[in-house]
Amino acid sequence: MSTGSPELVFRARGLTKVYRMGEVEVHALRGVDLDLHGGELVVLLGPSGSGKSTLLNILGGLDVPTAGQVWYHGEDLTAAGARALTRFRRTHVGFVFQFYNLIPSLTARENVALVTDIAEAPMTPEEALALVGLGERLDHFPAQLSGGEQQRVAIARAVAKRPAVLLCDEPTGALDSPTGVRVLEVIERVNAELGTTTVVITHNADIARMAHRVLRMADGRIASSEANPTRTPARELSW
Repeated sequence: MSTGSPELVFRARGLTKVYRMGEVEVHALRGVDLDLHGGELVVLLGPSGSGKSTLLNILGGLDVPTAGQVWYHGEDLTAAGARALTRFRRTHVGFVFQFYNLIPSLTARENVALVTDIAEAPMTPEEALALVGLGERLDHFPAQLSGGEQQRVAIARAVAKRPAVLLCDEPTGALDSPTGVRVLEVIERVNAELGTTTVVITHNADIARMAHRVLRMADGRIASSEANPTRTPARELSW
């Protein structure tokens, strides 16, 4: 990350999220304040139920807070309607989830083209798949790819529209350690080469060593925020 003051991408203040399940209220977020800067790679750590996915979904415009505000480059997302949030997600955000959500009847190239066909200034599917090291697997179907390769197709699909923000929810959760490391190398490369502000949710504390900054969540709050004095390259991680 560059020295000086990188551009403020997200600014969240007082984010609260309450889910009502029958007579019970579940407090997923309890007054979260957060700033994310351009080009940062941030790892969100914390146990299940600590609020990590809820926070990510609000940042990505998939959910709205019960209270509080979040701004993206100064634009108040909490004041945006459903159509504006759809446009925000389509234009600015790439999502990667634990499960790959590929369409089985489409090749790798065709899965990525689902995004490039509607984006404003996308990479070609071939460029995106080359970025994730799958330039030779363009015409393979998901069933012909390993789990790690399928996840890399999912990352190619997420980054092909050149999003400013990449949000990854347990991207290695279904993968063994060597395969997970390959996927993290791709995320690291996208962050470095495209300057994409990147947030990775994980239970795995070892993965935090590759981040610029580590946020630990507990009980719906950010319990700590620490910059890594030195970052460990993804290829040197194992768990």
